Amino acid sequence: MASTVSTRFMIISDTHGFQFGDAEKAGGHFKHPLPKCDVLLHCGDLTHVGRPSELEDCLRMLTSIHAELKLVIAGNHERPLDINWVIKHNEKKNDPNSPPFLERKRALDILTGPLAKEAGVTYLTEGLNTFTLKNGAKFTVYSSPYTPAFCDWAFPYGRLEDRFNPADKVDYGFKCITEKPIPDFPGVDIVMTHGPPRYVLDRGWNGNVGCASLFRAISRARPRLHCFGHIHEAYGAKLIQWSEDKESTGSSAMAHVSEGTNSYPQESRYPIIFGKETLMVNAAIMDSTYRPVNAPWLVDVDLPKATSD
Repeated sequence: MASTVSTRFMIISDTHGFQFGDAEKAGGHFKHPLPKCDVLLHCGDLTHVGRPSELEDCLRMLTSIHAELKLVIAGNHERPLDINWVIKHNEKKNDPNSPPFLERKRALDILTGPLAKEAGVTYLTEGLNTFTLKNGAKFTVYSSPYTPAFCDWAFPYGRLEDRFNPADKVDYGFKCITEKPIPDFPGVDIVMTHGPPRYVLDRGWNGNVGCASLFRAISRARPRLHCFGHIHEAYGAKLIQWSEDKESTGSSAMAHVSEGTNSYPQESRYPIIFGKETLMVNAAIMDSTYRPVNAPWLVDVDLPKATSD
């Protein structure tokens, strides 16, 4: 009996207020009819500035996507969802009845309330979650909305701060600020972050802007899939082959990199060898000028079957 089951993922990010009909105007690919999938992954930047009305519009858009499970994280544009951003920009600081706190409560209620339930959306914050699908697949997801600080957006951390590795595995010169580290292999199947790792699908107008500490953590975890967005210009996919030495981390752990191809609306098949390969996907729907021209990624991944005990 097979110990894995093929599971279809639709991966998107950086929709920034996208509604169906926008892609046709821009000559894009994200339009009806949409192929069915088992799991939808949205890697953040649902909106322009995170207003509750924008979040409601996003959920209505996601409602029309056919998926058993829809997992959504925030991005740097979802400002009201970041408690530290709210406190920083609130004249009354911790007053729960001040407008910024009330907006935050409304935003959270939208992403966890009846409208999200109707859309089939599960909102994830930073940390680990495990899911079991009707096809028998069971998988663990690590999610995080945090990205290196840029201007005055939400969920920031410093370039020399490590948010993803435990203290004993932080690189020299970095300060550990980890609250919920990414686990070592084989502790996670899928990693969803808003931002990319350093030097993998992270090249923007000002160079490579991904996170070195995130790449270090991914090289430890060696998940089947790591998906993100944030850097619109770097849309694409890479298949990473890891070194045989499981103790190596960072760039020394990467043995080979090959380009991934998007066959949307047909699926792309990746028979990933767990522990030896990771498919990395930048799924930003918007390009650098905020036109929805990029296609979602429809990817088949073999996942472990849930055991009966």
